[in-house]
Amino acid sequence: MTATSPVRSAGTASMSLARGHVELLQFLRDRTSVIFTFLFPAMLLLLFGTIFGDSYEDTGVSASQVYAASMIAYGILTTGFVTMGAGLAMDREDGTLKRLRGTPLPIVSYLVGKLLLVLVLAVSEAALLILVGRLVFDMPLPDAAHWATFAWLFVLSVTACTLLGIAVSAIVRHARSAGAILNVPVVFLQFISGVFITPITVLPSWLITVASFFPIKWMAQGFRYVFLPDSMKRFEVTGSWELGRIAMVLGAWCVIGLVLCLVTFRWSDKDR
Repeated sequence: MTATSPVRSAGTASMSLARGHVELLQFLRDRTSVIFTFLFPAMLLLLFGTIFGDSYEDTGVSASQVYAASMIAYGILTTGFVTMGAGLAMDREDGTLKRLRGTPLPIVSYLVGKLLLVLVLAVSEAALLILVGRLVFDMPLPDAAHWATFAWLFVLSVTACTLLGIAVSAIVRHARSAGAILNVPVVFLQFISGVFITPITVLPSWLITVASFFPIKWMAQGFRYVFLPDSMKRFEVTGSWELGRIAMVLGAWCVIGLVLCLVTFRWSDKDR
């Protein structure tokens, strides 16, 4: 038992990497997915940042810099939630998951392959948005302490969004409708979570309350802490960054997402 476990683990790891490579190649070959999943957040950043570029009162921080920080949350949500949810729905509908169930590829390697795709896309997405924010809108880069916050915030955000994408794929009956179904909550949450409309305090209090139950509001707030000066915290709902609450909310959504995955995951449409 102990002698074969390391070999089995190594085999699972190699199959996971191989599956991740396949997932990435399939994604890159689909130009529509590349544009709308990867490039669309950067295009929106350029649009919002150009139109709404005025400074925030006496802070010296432009609205475009606020958008640049907040849009990182949107990029992660798109790559994690939408990409994972649509990909699983497609694989379930065309029988890929059912066929994989009868092959030596364990489901763990399949899901890890999907996770590797999301991780590569999320890192690339964040890098692109930071690059646009820096070069186009002169967004300041954080110090080492803020980069450390960025690291745990990024990991929790990707994990929560990816797990929720796996869970929500169970309600998608047809892969062709996955984009519409998954993007509706994504767009809605951007408007009420302080991503598309800033500062968030201009929104009605009941909308802010609704947004507070979902991870995107806390993700955007955390990334604003990382990239914006401390003077900008007065534009948050409580007048502070609330890093502890951000960590707790995102951690709770990771647990919720995992439970939903275990409850709702299906190999095929016949498993409904």
